[in-house]
Formats: sequence, structure tokens, C-alpha cells
Amino acid sequence: MLLGPIVAFAIGWLIFPTPTPDDLSTSQVATISFADGSPLATIRPEGAQNRVKVGLAQIPEPVRYAMLSAEDRSFYSNPGFDIGGIGRAAWRQLTGGVGGGSTITQQYVKITTGQDQHSLWRKFREVIAAAKISKEYSKDQILEDYLNTIYLGRGAYGIQAAAKAYFGVSSDQLTVAQGALLAGLIQSPSRWDPATDPAKAAQRWNYVLDGMVAEHWLSPVERAAAQFPTTIAPRPPGGGVPSNHLGHIYTQVKAELEADGISEQELNQEGLKITSTIDPVLQNRAAEIAGKILKPLPANLRAALVSIDPRTGGILAYYGGDNGVGLDYAQVLKQPGSSFKPFVMAAALQRNPPVGLGTRYDGSSPQTIAGQTVANSDGDSCGSCDLKTAMTRSINTIFYQLAVQVGPAAVAQAAHQAGIPEGLLANPSAGIALGDKEVHPGDMASAYGTFAAEGMYHAPHLISRVETADGRVLFGGGNNLGEQRMDPQVARNVTESMVNVASSSLIPLSGGRPVATKTGTTQSRIPGQNNDAWTVGYTPSISTAVWVGTNDNSPIKTSYGSPIYGRMVPGSIWEQFMNTALRNQPAQQFSKFVPLGKAPSNPSEDNCSNSNGNGDNSDNSDNSDNSDNSDNSDSNNSANCDSSDKHKRHHNSDNSDNSDNSDNSDNSDNSDGN
Repeated sequence: MLLGPIVAFAIGWLIFPTPTPDDLSTSQVATISFADGSPLATIRPEGAQNRVKVGLAQIPEPVRYAMLSAEDRSFYSNPGFDIGGIGRAAWRQLTGGVGGGSTITQQYVKITTGQDQHSLWRKFREVIAAAKISKEYSKDQILEDYLNTIYLGRGAYGIQAAAKAYFGVSSDQLTVAQGALLAGLIQSPSRWDPATDPAKAAQRWNYVLDGMVAEHWLSPVERAAAQFPTTIAPRPPGGGVPSNHLGHIYTQVKAELEADGISEQELNQEGLKITSTIDPVLQNRAAEIAGKILKPLPANLRAALVSIDPRTGGILAYYGGDNGVGLDYAQVLKQPGSSFKPFVMAAALQRNPPVGLGTRYDGSSPQTIAGQTVANSDGDSCGSCDLKTAMTRSINTIFYQLAVQVGPAAVAQAAHQAGIPEGLLANPSAGIALGDKEVHPGDMASAYGTFAAEGMYHAPHLISRVETADGRVLFGGGNNLGEQRMDPQVARNVTESMVNVASSSLIPLSGGRPVATKTGTTQSRIPGQNNDAWTVGYTPSISTAVWVGTNDNSPIKTSYGSPIYGRMVPGSIWEQFMNTALRNQPAQQFSKFVPLGKAPSNPSEDNCSNSNGNGDNSDNSDNSDNSDNSDNSDSNNSANCDSSDKHKRHHNSDNSDNSDNSDNSDNSDNSDGN
């Protein structure tokens, strides 16, 4: 046991060469493909590698110490490797985790050899090479070589290129604050770039400076005077990266690679072949449908769409806007309004005893509930409705009462169970029932997908496989078995609460296909106006969320200035996209409904009145996929409890914006149909 490692180390010393900065792996073309293998993006280096060597004297001493503070505070005293760190990394790898614990010297070996596999063999080679380098070169020379080779994001290799990319200066002009920012980026430069994640960049910056004070490399007075530096704007990605809606997928794929432990440096040097989960037909249709419906409307309107396969978590379509190098609206946090009500229902169903869909509440409006005045949308009222009817008609007063009854924390927990990330929904109040906490469109598609999969959560993802140019598989995707986060009967009851919403909102799927849906609208601070509108819904095989808002957070309006609601513009986008995705596929049924708690009642028993309408659907700009709706005339009246009059008055109140009704010849009876 003693001789084995000594002999192995001696043999390795003889056969493994000492790397130099000139051994740095050259850049290679990387490709991202759609799920079917067709090209999505080709990432080509623009000319020669962006690296300019400088001497250590051209790097200010405080900047050098910032790098040591971030990555290896014992650099000048260790033998090139850290025994404790190696032991921890080996244990993590043996137990299925990811390695780590590298010194600057080990990192330098990894960079120059291009070997970054998570294996004990690679770690063995790395330790020997690090020891040889420490024997043959001075610490200052090793640090100089490291600072000339480390990848710091924005296509910059080495401190000189990074100084230019982030601050527009040479390395010898860097301040301690600027050096600390660059040092903080090393572990994840693309994700922690202040242009991408300013909060994480600031956190890392503080970590570096505090470490410098702890090591006596920076005085407390200098630390207190330091200010977070301003960076210049990053250059748009080039070399085959699409500037249209596909550019957002490229950005999210890069972020997911880093989250999976594959660095941007590997992306640039290993000739990676990345297969995404994106369906090319659905992706293009998402962009086309959104563009067509938004075209005749005010120019400041924006849309996002994320569609997920609930059975795997694979993202089928990801649309964050047409400008692939601009703001990704699928990554913007927005309040979901009433589309959050299914999570209130999930929390209620998990009570002991469960609050079933047939439980009745006072749905009159307005009401004072737990000290808050709550009103229904546009004066809608229901003297006594069960929860299924309340979901169909989106009765705010009932769901606010329900959130108070089960507790806002239970609602947040149910949302987290379904898939809303843990970092969101902090400090919930009863207002969470009406969607007052911010989420991303992808969060909603994923969480609704858990209901579609009967409580089985599959983490949403864009990548199914990653290979290097020489055939090594860095990520195989594997079989995502998922996690049973919610009782299947609870999830199925939540689905049942939403099965009448699409038809009631005049956005049913073709052929009467079963679908669970919820719309949502967030009111503006300006009375009578709305800021965000949503439609989220699913079948057993696809879950899609659509958000519509503005680029300046102003009220969302039709061409004639009337407010937009969830069932309108986002509802039209959602309906047409879902019909496209499911065309030529057999209609899938949800599993048998077995009620928890009290079963829903006959809708005719509900005491309903509707004093006002719900806005107008004049923005239904493209009904080209609605040709199968001709038989909807009598199909859903029983579930709508007289709300049909409200919808039919306003759904077609102004068709002057119906810019593409070319295939709507069979919709002549739809005005009275629901």
C-alpha cells in the first residue's frame, strides 16, 4: 500500500511531460444541433485565439493577489497540489459527485493539456504534472503562465485580453477592484459576467476582496474604499451564433453546459457536439405564430413561449423574442396573475382532510378577506360556487379565501413541489393566490408539466447529449426517471379543476382535444389597465406557457387601446402553437378522475351572475388554425354557468384586428358557441 503510490508517482514523473503555455489547446468549431440533428448554431472562433502574453511585471501586484484570493491562497507555500483537496475530490468522484479542489498550478495543467474529464486518472496526471512544474519553474513564472492562459469569458484568454474585453484597458492599468472582478469570474465566466448576472458577480467580487483582507494583501481602509467597477458592454457573439430567436437558445445552452460542469473553455477548445432537445418545427412555429399575432398590435408588445415535454423535462420550443442578442423575455421575471391559482388548488387538495373541487365558497365581489379588499375581474360574481367552477371562471375572492384557509406558505410549497424554483416566492402572503410573486415562463411550463405527469417532476433541460470532437461523451443525458413530487391523485384533481378553462375562454384545442389550461392577467398600477398576460396549459404530452407584456413595463393594449387579458393575445398564441404541436397526433386522455374530498357539483347548481364583460378579444389577429372549431356551438355551455354571454359579447366585439382570418370560414357559429 505504501510502495504502490510511490512507484506510480515515479513512473508518472518519467512519462508525463511538463506542459508549457504554448501547449494551450487551440480553438475548435463547436456545434449545437436541434433534437433531430439538424444544425441550430455553429460556434466558430473569430480569427486567431484572443490571447496576448504579458510579463508578470505588467500585471499589478494587487491584481495578482486578487487572483490568488479567488483560487489558491496558499499558492506560494504549497507544492503545486493540495493533498486535502485531492482527497475530497477523489471521494466525490468515487461517490458519483464532481471533482474539485484544484490549486492554481493544477488548473494551469488542466488548461494547457485540455484534459478536463472528471476521472481519477486525469487527476493523477494533473498532480504529477503540477509537481514537476513546481520543481522546474519558480512560483512567479507559474503564476505568469497561468494568468496568460486562464479563460475569463467574452472570448478572452489571459489577463491582457480580459482587461480589454471587460474594461477597455491594458493589464498594467487594472485597479484592484477590476482585478477582483476578473478573479471572481474564473470558475464560471459566462454565467457570472456582470452583464449576465450582476448579483453573482458582486457576490464573487466581495468574496475576493474579503479574502485579500484576510490574507493581509489589502488593508481594511482600501477594502472599504473599493467600489464595484463598471464594465463595458460585451461584444455580440459571432461565428455562426444566430442573431434571431435561436440566439436565446444558444445562450441558455451555454448556461446549462456550465451548470452540468462543462466550461466555456471546453466549448471553445474541445470541438463539442451538443444535441439539444429543441424540435425545429415547433421552434420555428413558435416564432412565426408570435410574430404574426403581435404584428398588427402596438410595437412595444413582447411575447415569450416555453414548451416542455412533461414526460422527460426536455424543452421542445424556447422563444424569448426575435432579437437573439437582445433581452431574452423568457428569462424575465413577471407576476403570473390567476395562472398561479392551480397551486392554491394543489395546496388545498393536500390538506388533511383534503379540500375537494366540490367545496363551495362565496364568490361575491368585492369582499373583505383577512383585512384585504378583494374583487373579481370586471365585476364577475358567484354567490355560491364550487372550486372547479371558480377555477373555470377565475373567481379571485374564492381563491383568496382558499389561500388564507390553507396558508400562503402551503401554496408556495405546493408550487415548489410542482417545479417553481426554490429561490422564488419568498415571504408569501395571501396575495400569492392571485399571482403576486414573480416567475419565469419556463417555470410555469415546467410546474404545469408536473401536473400533466401526475405529480412526477422532470427537471427542465435543453441538452440531451454532449460529445467532444474525438468522440468522448461528456454528457449522455441518460434516462431521466424523474421524481414523484406530488401524489398522482392530487395532480389529477388539479388537472380536473382546469379542464373547462380553455373552452370557456374561447381557446379550445382542435377536435375537442382534452386540455388543462389557466389564463392569468396582472393589473397595472394604472386603474383599468393590465401589465402582463399569460396562458399556460397542457395535455399529457406537452406543457406550454405563453407570456405577453411590453418592453417598457407599460400597460398592454390592443390596437384600439383596450386592455389585453390572458385569454386574448397569449391565449391565441398558445392555442395556435398547441394545435400545431399536436396536429396529426391522436387525442390523449387524462387518466380517470377520482375526486379527493368533495366531488365537483353540477354547474347548474351554482348561483352565478355576471354584471360586466371581461374586455375584448379584438386582438385575435390570427385564427388560421381554428378551422376545427365549427362544432363548438353546444359543447361547453354546461360548464360555463352563464359566463358564455360575457365571453361571446366581447370575444368578437371588434374583429377589425383579425388580420388573418383566411381559414376561419368554419367559425361562423363560434360567436354563440361558448
